[in-house]
Amino acid sequence: MENKIKPIPVIDLKNGVVVHAKQGQREQYQPIKSILTPNADIYSVLRGFLSICDFDTFYVADLNAITGQGDNENLIRQVLNDFPQITFWVDAGYQKARTFPQNYFPVLGSECFTDDNFRELADFGKRFVLSLDYGATGERLGAKKLFTQTELWSDDVIVMMLNRVGSSQGVDVELLTQFKRDYPNRNFIAAGGVRNVDELEQLKIMGIQQVLLASALHSGAVTKTDIAKL
Repeated sequence: MENKIKPIPVIDLKNGVVVHAKQGQREQYQPIKSILTPNADIYSVLRGFLSICDFDTFYVADLNAITGQGDNENLIRQVLNDFPQITFWVDAGYQKARTFPQNYFPVLGSECFTDDNFRELADFGKRFVLSLDYGATGERLGAKKLFTQTELWSDDVIVMMLNRVGSSQGVDVELLTQFKRDYPNRNFIAAGGVRNVDELEQLKIMGIQQVLLASALHSGAVTKTDIAKL
C-alpha cells in the first residue's frame, strides 16, 4: 500500500495574534504574513488554511503560556467551541492532567518538564501528544529522561526541531530516521524546517505519516494541489 503523509497546520499564538515562528527565538516573533490571508488573527488564519484543504487537525502553540507570560486560553477555548469538528493539539507549556474539551488534545513538550516531574505524563492516560524538543544546537530540551522512558510516550510523538522551525533549512532526516529505527512501533511526526513538496515526498517515502507545517503553507511553497496529491 502506498505511503501517505498528513500535513497538520501550525498556529503560533502570541498576545492574541498569529505570529511567524522562527528557530525558537520567541521574543522576536512577528505577526504572520501569508498569501492565505491579509490578517494575523486566528480566525482569518484558520479560514486561510481551510481554503486549501479540509484539515481535521491543527496544532496550536500558546507562546505566552509556554514562556510563562500569560496565556491565550480564552481565545483558544472560543476557537474550539466554534470549530467542534476539528481536533486541536494545544501546546500550552506545562500542563497538568484535567478534563479537557473533547476536541482538545494537550501537547506535552519535553522542554516544559524536568527529570523531577516528567512522570506526571502518566496521569494523562495516553490522551496527549508528546513532543520531544530539540534546541538551537540540536540539544535535548527539558526532561532528558523523557527521551528514553518510552513507557510514558504517547502513540504519536512529535520530533520538534526548534532550530529549524521557520528557517527553510530542511527537516532533520537523520534524526527522524534514527527514531524510526530505534522505535519502529511509534508514529513519529516531523516538525521544523519543511521547505517544499519534495521534502514532504521524502518524508512520505521514509514512512513518516504526519508533519507539522506553517511557513511552507503561508509562503505558497506547498500548495492546495500539492496537498491533494499527498
